[in-house]
Amino acid sequence: MRASKQARDFKTLKRCFDLNNHFTTNPMTIKQIQAAIPHRAPMLLIDEVVSQTDTTISCKKTFRDDEFFFQGHYPHQPIVPGVILCEVGMQAGAVLLADIIQAAAGVEIGNKLSGKVPVATRLNNVKFKRIVKPGDTVEVEVTLTDQVQVAYFLTAKVTVEGKLATRFDFACTIADPQT
Repeated sequence: MRASKQARDFKTLKRCFDLNNHFTTNPMTIKQIQAAIPHRAPMLLIDEVVSQTDTTISCKKTFRDDEFFFQGHYPHQPIVPGVILCEVGMQAGAVLLADIIQAAAGVEIGNKLSGKVPVATRLNNVKFKRIVKPGDTVEVEVTLTDQVQVAYFLTAKVTVEGKLATRFDFACTIADPQT
């Protein structure tokens, strides 16, 4: 391999790692998100995956005026329900865990994680700090903090305009999808 090609390949590889030497991915599109998690409209609440490492994910969601939940949730002054903000964080966590599940399932054929999906089992320490309205774009950061067998513990932060809107801890387990 020529030196210039080696240098170019090294630069490309170096861009794929963050400062902690965690692998980072390129942004994901809606189609890639749909391939990672089973959610679909109107409940697919992630527009874009901005970045991802082996333990964190950053996503964005812009709330449109025509979202289904605005019809009856403060109809004359619509705000995003807190449970929807939590769901955005949990969906981001599901995308993060999808890679972990896929990697674990690929380790050996017939692995018990093959074909499974993450399912939320608890929310703790939920705090709502800022109102999110139609037209707002939220940025979601989810961090995997611990894993015990097929139980995953995560922390989510949802911000709007750089200010904290919602923060919570949650747990997921791995389950068979309903057929």
